[in-house]
This record gives sequence, structure tokens and C-alpha cells, in this order.
Amino acid sequence: MMPQISIIIPFNNGKKYLKKCLNNITAISYNDYEIVLVDDFSNDNSEKIARKYKKIKYYYTAEKSRGVGNARNLGIKKANGKYIMFLDVDDTIDKELLKNLKNHMNKDVEMIKYKMKIIGKKESYADGPIFDVTDGEEGLNKLCFKDKYLDSPCLYLIKKELFERTGLNFEKDVYHEDFGLIPLLIANAKSIVSTKIYGYNYFQSENSIMRNNDYLKHIKKVEDKFFLYDKIYEKLEKMNLKKETKQNLLEYYTNSIISGIKDLKTNDRNSFKKEIMEKGMIDNLRVRNLKQKIRKELIKLRLKN
Repeated sequence: MMPQISIIIPFNNGKKYLKKCLNNITAISYNDYEIVLVDDFSNDNSEKIARKYKKIKYYYTAEKSRGVGNARNLGIKKANGKYIMFLDVDDTIDKELLKNLKNHMNKDVEMIKYKMKIIGKKESYADGPIFDVTDGEEGLNKLCFKDKYLDSPCLYLIKKELFERTGLNFEKDVYHEDFGLIPLLIANAKSIVSTKIYGYNYFQSENSIMRNNDYLKHIKKVEDKFFLYDKIYEKLEKMNLKKETKQNLLEYYTNSIISGIKDLKTNDRNSFKKEIMEKGMIDNLRVRNLKQKIRKELIKLRLKN
């Protein structure tokens, strides 16, 4: 009998975190799941730890360290569950999370969103819109400018069928592969619900993409967002989505790119500003009220100067 959920955990040299992560998963109050571990060319004997646990399916990526996107794609391919859940190896989930989402799984909702607790020097909670089951486009339009973690795959149960039906997957060899996928999945989902349930525990660390201060990596992240934007633009041309949905997606991506260049050195920032203007991305910023009109004009000034 196939499991209800496949919990996909990609990692590279995760020995430091793997035992804690697997202890956490095997102690949850829900039994209908499998664990799909995807080892992206580790060299720290992580497999020896993993093999001590039940419900483990262990895979190696076929190409040397192509990144978390490639590892997640392999996990999806190998998963047998009706639903896909993504968990980073240095994070945990609450014991009752999956049990609390069972009602929505029973209703066959394609994407089930839950919320995140951020654990670092101080604990905080990532809030966002809460709504009942609706179609993907309406759900996206509710989340688009009000949920800071809209594009985090770790905050959704996603039916495997949605990946298969749309042909969408994570991009290889890039940072922010979530940015290029999750909003598109939402827009194409038959149904989505955004719950008030907090259950994903994100542990901030100096090595996480969100906190890493390596300047060259920061440059690569911005370059990757431009790369993903171009691919997304092409995909949207072919998708049968409402005009408003496409506009919201392009505005969402544009805002993210503009925000990402703020802390760059002057020469790098100017280079990316030029690219934003050349691509006409500023036209994606719509004006719905006076405040937005002023904001758009200020952004134009900053990009031109």
C-alpha cells in the first residue's frame, strides 16, 4: 500500500544534523508516510546514520552536487506518496503537524499551506494570509504580496500529481530554485488552502542561504533570479492563466529582484539596475493607489540614478 506522504529530505554532508532530523520525523504522531533521503554527493558517511532508521529510502544524485533543486527533483521522482513534503535536514516539524493537516488531505486539496516558526537567537513566527479551500489562481492572488515565505516549498503539502500534470520542477544549479517554482505551482493548482497551523521549525544558521554573507554568493543569487525570471516569463506565455494572475506573478518576481540588489556594491548594483530597465521590468509594477504610484516613481528614480 502506498504511503499518504513522502517526506523528501535533500542534503549534502548532513551528518551533523541527520540524527536529530530523523529522530524528529520518526517521533511524529502520524504513521502513513515514507522518508526519501537524497544525498547530493556527501563524503561524511551520512548513510551509516540513515540506515539505522525504518521507512527510509536512500538515493544518491547521479551528477556531482547539482544543488538542492536537483536533489528535490530526484526525491519527487522516487516518491511513492500521494503528497510530497519537503524538509531541510537542519530543520524539524512539530509532532502533530501532519495529523492536524489530515482533514485537508482527506478532502484531496492539491496544496496545503502551513506556517513556520523561526528559531534563532530569538524565536519568531512567520504569519501570512489564512483562507479556506479555493482554486490556485485565487490562492496565489491572496498570498502574492502578503506572505513573505510564499515561495518556500517546506511550507506546503503538495500532491505529487500536480508536479506530474504541470511538468514543473526545480531548476538545477541555482540559488532560490523555490522562487522559480512554487508560485507557478500554486497558480496551476486545482485547489489550495492556507491554514493557521504552525508546524515547521526553521533553525537559522550561518550557512543557510537566507543568512550567508559571502558577497560572491550574493551576486550569484541575484544573477540566478534574473535567469529564473527569464524562464518564468517564457513559461507564463504558455500558461492558461488569467491576466491578473500573470501580472501578479511578474510583479512579485520583479519586487523580489529589486529588493535583492539593494545591498550590492555600487558597480554591481548599477549593472543589475541597467538590466532591470532593459528588460522593461519596471512596467510590471502596477499602480492601484497613490501610495503605489509614489513608490513606483521612487523606484524609477533609483534605477535611473
